[in-house]
Amino acid sequence: MTRPKPEDDEYWNSSKFSAFTFDDEDDEFTKMKESKRAVNSMLVDDDDDDDDDVEKVSWSGEPIGSISWSVKETASSIRSGGEQSFPKIDSTPSLPKQGSGYSLSSLFKGRSKQFQSFSESFTDTSIRAYAPELRKPKSECKDYMSNWSPEETVRRMRKGKAFSLERFRSLQEKLLLLDEAVNENDGNVITAVLIYLKKSLSKEILFRELMLREIALRHYIHYLKEMGEQKLLVELMKALGRTEDMALMQYKEHLNIKDEGQRRDFLKNCLSLPFSQDDAIHVQDHYTLLERQIIIEANDKRGDAEIFKKFPRKASILNMPIITTLYYSCFYHYGEPDGTFSSPANIRKTFRISEKQYILTALGARAKLKSWDGVDSLFNTKNWLGYTKKRSPIGFHRVVDILQKNNAPVQVLQEYMKLIDDPELKLSLAQKYKCHDIVIDTYRDLKDRQQLIVYRGKVERGSEEDKKIEDLLGNIQIRWRN
Repeated sequence: MTRPKPEDDEYWNSSKFSAFTFDDEDDEFTKMKESKRAVNSMLVDDDDDDDDDVEKVSWSGEPIGSISWSVKETASSIRSGGEQSFPKIDSTPSLPKQGSGYSLSSLFKGRSKQFQSFSESFTDTSIRAYAPELRKPKSECKDYMSNWSPEETVRRMRKGKAFSLERFRSLQEKLLLLDEAVNENDGNVITAVLIYLKKSLSKEILFRELMLREIALRHYIHYLKEMGEQKLLVELMKALGRTEDMALMQYKEHLNIKDEGQRRDFLKNCLSLPFSQDDAIHVQDHYTLLERQIIIEANDKRGDAEIFKKFPRKASILNMPIITTLYYSCFYHYGEPDGTFSSPANIRKTFRISEKQYILTALGARAKLKSWDGVDSLFNTKNWLGYTKKRSPIGFHRVVDILQKNNAPVQVLQEYMKLIDDPELKLSLAQKYKCHDIVIDTYRDLKDRQQLIVYRGKVERGSEEDKKIEDLLGNIQIRWRN
């Protein structure tokens, strides 16, 4: 075999085609380099292409730069680059070659930032397989750029779309927006517009315009109540000329005052507000009651009296309702002179408590203390002849119920049960609370021998009640009905 000439070596080294080799280096990296060299050769100017008469072809015989060559190169690169993953493209609707408007030069010439060469896409490790981001429709982009009319803005607010109220800057535009919201009868939209007007308008202008719009005014008052903006609400009522409502709103602020002394002073200042007649009496009573409670609390806090040691206080009397204060007074200060602030009679007179309410409250307090003499003093009255008798404005059946709930003795229950006028009601309560003497006497008064015999089976044999029934049954002077 003859040795090749130097001209032959120069020919092979200067050839535009690479020699075929079976070495291991002909792997995907070599193919990648060849692909890059082929692609870069296409990025030269057209003048250079014209000067080069040699047509560049691939090993398969296809000209480099054709569409079929580009597709095959891409497919081979994806198969060889297992570590890189690209989104699959549905190739079902294939394009005909003759009708294709794509050219390789349009893909690679210029190398803008939007396109990369195939070799660069392989070497760029920051590229990941994400789905392409779709451009937002023009109608949605228009939402952020258009100057909407009041009607369009309200419509968008009702549908929950993006909106902006900042573009409505003049007073006329803001009022048109408010009127449009009112016309749509949507409370949420009206409230949203009112909040914007509250921030962007002075109080005087806002109040003046709300006077002409009753529906918007009601929504605004409700909003201020819900948000607890009491001071602004008072100013609104005053501007509207609703002095009584303004006074009540200002009076309601006492609930936020914790210190009793400051609350008392605040209530005293409220006495000069223009309340209605009934409300003025209520505020006056509230102030008087709190002032009296402060005095009673200061005296009873020490607990010097015997009753406080026997029955210690469980809570303070401050800020308690009038009936609770009366019960406290009947429990700890019953029998005191009328001139003292803690006297039950003084409290009853000062706050115009009815007789029924006073009897019910005092009876509960005295029965709780097991003060049966105090209970009697509530019902004892004298007639014009000087005789003492018991009278109750609430009915003695209610007195019996209250006494029984406080575990009154049977003798006390029977004493008041005798005063019940209705025989059936008396008999029912006597059987319920096992007042046997009352039951026996009632059957005797009704001359009901059969019921008396039946009831004899309910009492203990040989007891005093059994003997009493036996004596009545043997009394020949009683004319029985049966």
